[in-house]
Amino acid sequence: MIAVIKTGGKQYKISPKDKLRIEKLEGEEGATITFEEVLLIASEDGKETIIGEPFVKGAKVEATIVKQGRAKKIDIVKHIPKKRHNVKNGHRQMFTEVQIESIVK
Repeated sequence: MIAVIKTGGKQYKISPKDKLRIEKLEGEEGATITFEEVLLIASEDGKETIIGEPFVKGAKVEATIVKQGRAKKIDIVKHIPKKRHNVKNGHRQMFTEVQIESIVK
């Protein structure tokens, strides 16, 4: 079974036992979370498909939090030519790694 969920302003195509990194969610490692914004549910062969308007009614995806962390540092460099202006900043995005347990219609 395949589903498309919406979290953190993004959409993810998932199936059971998938691991994915999403925007930071509150919760401890090992806690169970439920995604109720399910946009689509389909069978593996594609014969049965349920499309939400905008969400599938009664559908939810259950997942377990595997890890809370921060991604690699991204360097941001601003340079204005002929003005001797250079600025270097960095940013590390927070993430939550989850493992999908089940998809319920």
